[in-house]
Amino acid sequence: MLRIAAFYVGFALSTALAVAAGLDERASAGAYKTDPSHSSLLWSFNHSGLSNYTARFTGVNARLDWNPIKPEASKLTVEIDPMSVRTDYPWSDVVDFDAKIGGDPDFLAGKQIRFVSSTIRITGERTGIVEGVLTFRDQTHPASLNVTFNGSMAQHPIMKTSKLGFSATGTIRRSEWGLGFAIPELGDEVKLVIETQMVPADYAFR
Repeated sequence: MLRIAAFYVGFALSTALAVAAGLDERASAGAYKTDPSHSSLLWSFNHSGLSNYTARFTGVNARLDWNPIKPEASKLTVEIDPMSVRTDYPWSDVVDFDAKIGGDPDFLAGKQIRFVSSTIRITGERTGIVEGVLTFRDQTHPASLNVTFNGSMAQHPIMKTSKLGFSATGTIRRSEWGLGFAIPELGDEVKLVIETQMVPADYAFR
């Protein structure tokens, strides 16, 4: 038992040191893409004044042209598959609620969701606002994200590649994109919470 405990302590310490060493070296400039195993996009809205209904998209592909010296010169494009909605609806044998949200004309209508940045404004040492245009249901309107740069590694100790890490939040009013179903019973304001790690665009996941 002691040998097992010592092994895990040693492994944890070596990993921590490797991570710390990696954080001392920045990831280089270039094109990066989403690491889907370490990323999430949650959305929520007020439901009948009783709770915040929360679901997620799993089909999220982002590309970042990263400039670590001048982050405001970076460019971001995000594409989301509307059919990748995951609601964890408990009675899927009665109705495929994910397919309804993703494909029904009253909801996302099966139309690709796309965000393209136009301006990045630096607001702090590790924070900024990414402004751009958001398209869904074939309508395009301005939208913005409050982004925190969590750090980067020249080489991740496990994946053996450079990585970037970001957290972001944003809010949109779905009615602006023609999605007015059941307002005000279901809230118009949709909150977005994003966590992502990114790897070089040519990295091959295994």
